[in-house]
Amino acid sequence: MLLDKKYMIDSLTSLYGDRANWVYENIELLINKYASKIKSKEVTLSEKDVILITYGDNVQKQGNSHLQTLDEFVDTYCLPEINSTHILPFYPYTSDDGFSVVDYFKVDSNLGTWDEISNLSKKSNLMFDAVVNHMSKSSKWFQSYLADEKEYQEFFTAVDPKTDLSKVIRPRALPLLTSFKDKNGIERHVWTTFSEDQVDLNFSSPEVFIAILDVLLFYASKGAKLVRLDAIAFIWKTIGTNCIHLPETHLIIKLYKKVLQSLTNNICFITETNVPHQENISYFGNGYDEADMVYNFTLAPLLIYSIMEGNTKVLTKWAQSLELPSDKVCFFNFTASHDGIGMRPLQNIIPDEEIAKLAFRAEKYGGQVSYKNNEDGTQSPYELNCNYMDFLSDKDEDDEIRVRKMLLTQAVMLTIPGVPGIYFHSLIGSRNYYKGVEESDIKRRINREKLNFDDLVLELNTLGSIRNKVFTSYKNALKVRTKEGAFNPFCNAEYFSVDDDKIFIIKRKYKEETIYAIFNFSNKMSQMKALTSNVYNLLDGIEIKEEIWKIAPYHFCWYKEK
Repeated sequence: MLLDKKYMIDSLTSLYGDRANWVYENIELLINKYASKIKSKEVTLSEKDVILITYGDNVQKQGNSHLQTLDEFVDTYCLPEINSTHILPFYPYTSDDGFSVVDYFKVDSNLGTWDEISNLSKKSNLMFDAVVNHMSKSSKWFQSYLADEKEYQEFFTAVDPKTDLSKVIRPRALPLLTSFKDKNGIERHVWTTFSEDQVDLNFSSPEVFIAILDVLLFYASKGAKLVRLDAIAFIWKTIGTNCIHLPETHLIIKLYKKVLQSLTNNICFITETNVPHQENISYFGNGYDEADMVYNFTLAPLLIYSIMEGNTKVLTKWAQSLELPSDKVCFFNFTASHDGIGMRPLQNIIPDEEIAKLAFRAEKYGGQVSYKNNEDGTQSPYELNCNYMDFLSDKDEDDEIRVRKMLLTQAVMLTIPGVPGIYFHSLIGSRNYYKGVEESDIKRRINREKLNFDDLVLELNTLGSIRNKVFTSYKNALKVRTKEGAFNPFCNAEYFSVDDDKIFIIKRKYKEETIYAIFNFSNKMSQMKALTSNVYNLLDGIEIKEEIWKIAPYHFCWYKEK
């Protein structure tokens, strides 16, 4: 697809004024640079697409590089049901477990090489992280900025500390500005949204726009089929505003997408914006021009809330409100990730006092709470740091119930429209990793344990172990899911509840096929009048002939009409 020059110039002018033509000329140079390096085959998402979310070193094996070991894990334990892999930032970094990138164009030598990334891309579709709101203070770009090199003087944002920045949305309870001294000993107060080691790039600079476009095109040339735009909501800063979701941010994403589409339909943009639901879905744009997928941040905490309450009323109401602007976009559904469980996506869905109850539950069940600063000077829970399975169950709860609750939530995630993302530790039934938090004083390490490959394999194959129960049940569900057209990410769904809101039901339909997914969120046996006759359970193939359907506590069923 050719670029629409007038649209590009007009859009670039609104961002960069009289530098617009310079930016457009450099866009053309990059297109020529990458034209022969990027495959143009179109990606079509379907029910067969399931994504593993993992660090490059989650599994480790003596004698192998970490990426080689990950390749073996994917090949042996994920394919074909989990056909895609999101490798969390695998570039050289200095902090935040990869999200403080030193060099966007290199693979961390502690993990492996580009050749190993390429080998994995031949068997599994890959998602790369584009951590482009910020980068490491140790990066060449920032060190060149402090060295007063002319080429990099507009790459970062320095602000007079006396400036009123009270309106700026703060995702963490840390200073917004960090002081650095340049080569002349002059103090520069640099914008650092997330930490002092993560200096924000200045997208109001045309040079930064081009530099990051080069990064995105490079990732496409290296085999990325999906690109996660990390913390993308914060990239444009305008003093006097909240500096989040600004129109310029949306426009930059749209322009980057236009450029990528001029070379390939082989890339999906996924926006990562851990914010209230309505703000989050704004990144779909008009359904054609912005994100291809948006992280469904509300799902994870809302499922836990529904388990906690033993009631699906709020979940059902929220699900019924889900709308997409076109049939070309969908949600990226997940329950757990390398980060904690965000609370901001629950704003305006449940009251603040209910969010506080979830925070209390997280601490009671072995987790911790991270806070953010509010504009009025108060603090509120930003995310809850707890392994997802442990968050669902009391420490002393029976393991059988623990596994049931976990699989119930995962089955909802696999059922609602969209592409599912399964975190490594959810797939293998991990628990809270307290040692990691104690050794690092980093709350998020509670769900980031690194495992020995051989030890993990032994546990996965030990009948009766939690890892074995979770993993085998998960894979069995995935084997069913990937064969049913009704689970296509773009197929519509109907949502309703019965039995005093204990039962949550999702009806998926594809052509003449209908599946009823039924979930019991309570600790009681529940029953309901059969929604239809002549169905069978997809999970075991057994016909269901009863006029009353009985659903065991924390149990789920996928019933398909014959």
